[in-house]
Amino acid sequence: MSRRPESERSDWTDLDLLTREEAHGRLLAEIADTDVRLAGLGESDAAERELLESRLRALREAAEDLIDHAQGNGG
Repeated sequence: MSRRPESERSDWTDLDLLTREEAHGRLLAEIADTDVRLAGLGESDAAERELLESRLRALREAAEDLIDHAQGNGG
């Protein structure tokens, strides 16, 4: 039994590739989870609130970019 050397194997066989729709769905789920975490913070959690708000902005931007690209508006 002869196997190809690692350098000659296709990366495609080892990757779990997502469609844009799947990635967008995962981002929306993460956005919802982050919204819930953010809503549950108290006033004494200012540092964590700032981190979660930053994360939320990045998640929303990534989700929007996926939609824009899928609609041909990426650029």
